[in-house]
Amino acid sequence: MSATDQFLVRYTTAGSVPRLGIEIDGVLHALTSTTASPLTDLDALLASGRAADMQAMLDSHIGLPVTAADVRRHAPVQRQEVWAAGVTYKRSEQAREAESNNSNLYSRVYHATRPELFFKSLGSEVLDLGGAVGIRYDAIWSVPEPELVVVLNAHMEVIGFTIGNDMSSRDIEGENPLYLPQAKVYEGSCALGPRIWLQPGATTWPDLTIAIEVTRAGESVFHETTSTASLHRSLSELIDYLGRCKRFPRGALLFTGTGIVPPDDFTLAAGDSVRITIDPIGELVNTVRVIGGAQS
Repeated sequence: MSATDQFLVRYTTAGSVPRLGIEIDGVLHALTSTTASPLTDLDALLASGRAADMQAMLDSHIGLPVTAADVRRHAPVQRQEVWAAGVTYKRSEQAREAESNNSNLYSRVYHATRPELFFKSLGSEVLDLGGAVGIRYDAIWSVPEPELVVVLNAHMEVIGFTIGNDMSSRDIEGENPLYLPQAKVYEGSCALGPRIWLQPGATTWPDLTIAIEVTRAGESVFHETTSTASLHRSLSELIDYLGRCKRFPRGALLFTGTGIVPPDDFTLAAGDSVRITIDPIGELVNTVRVIGGAQS
């Protein structure tokens, strides 16, 4: 991490309400308003500010370091809608085609002018770092999807980037593409964090490596890396299509697709640990639990 990197953190200490801070060189600083009150509202921050003014505004409100020993980081989202783009990597196109019996549908999406975009989660349902992501009890082939996530303000300008886990039931989507909402949108299917890498006004993809490791009973059972250099879609076109004919008055978060697909004989199990790493943002680590049925 360079000395100029800044990260927006949503956090609490014992007995406090969630508030925002800025992390610089590993030190978390409280954000304060002009009246010395804690700046707590991500909704207001993304609703009012323009990207061109964001860095200066935040710099002018950086307060004292947070010295509490019990700091808990929360997912960097409040009432924003979370959306996702699909089939943005060649690896994803190949996997989706194979699991849907070579329907050609996903290849058509990959090469089409209009990208695939779908609603993923309400901000209130997003899991934090350390939360337990879910696998559906009625799915037999469940996987994590490590993704770079774009944080947008109400003007559809990039504020920064965070890490996301887009949990997916591959057998349900593969059975019929119209089942995608059931495969992608359920309790525990979305995790974000641990912080937002501030890059206000960015118009192109940052050059980042995305890594994932799944451990089971202390042993690694899957690990792989990919790069944002393999993204087939540009940052500007995904944002453009997301913002067409729809407003996001409190901003939005957009998953940008996965270039990592576990082998066909792999599926998540309850108790697994999923670790997604994107430097310089950090690590998003979650355990796995079963959602629904007798095991819920």
